Order: sequence, then C-alpha cells, then structure tokens
Amino acid sequence: MPRIKKLVLVTATHHPYHSLWTKIAEEAARRLGAQVEVKYEDYVYLIEHGDTDEYGMAWVPQLLAEFDDGSIRVLLSQLPLNEALQPDYEKALETIVKRAKEYEGSA
Repeated sequence: MPRIKKLVLVTATHHPYHSLWTKIAEEAARRLGAQVEVKYEDYVYLIEHGDTDEYGMAWVPQLLAEFDDGSIRVLLSQLPLNEALQPDYEKALETIVKRAKEYEGSA
C-alpha cells in the first residue's frame, strides 16, 4: 500500500484564501504525519497532476499528496463552503484526511 511522502500545496500569495490554504495544509500534514512543500504558481505541476478545467487549465490553490510509490493525487482543489457560503475549515480537513486514507488503502 502506498504511503504519503509529503503534501504539496500549490498556491499564490495574492490569492484571497492563501493564508487559509496554508493553515489547512499545515494542519492536514500534522494529522497525517507528513511534511508540507509549498510551490508558488506552479501551473505545469498542476496541469500534470492536479485538477484542470475543460480546457486543460489548472487553478490555484490546490493540495496534493505525493506517495512513496511515485503517484501524486489531489486531496483538495476547491474549498468546501458552509451554510453561510464561507470556507469551511473543518470540512476541508475532514475531506483531505479521508481522501488521503482512501488513497493509502488502495493499491
């Protein structure tokens, strides 16, 4: 079974939720026992490994996991929203941890 080597946050400092994504990535890494690598506006990395739109273009921020078998999977590419249409920090963390555990369980 693959194990997470590190989390990769691809972000942009000018993004309105940059600091929130950074906080989410750091807490997710703590919960998963992994390190965080931050890449700034690395669209090539995201086009190759992240989520893209119907034209093949990527967006930031996105949080991915690199596994010890060489695979790279998206853990979160859009912030979940609460009833007030505000970013839901706890739901984001729950989604990340759940997806990471699912990917680690699949081989």
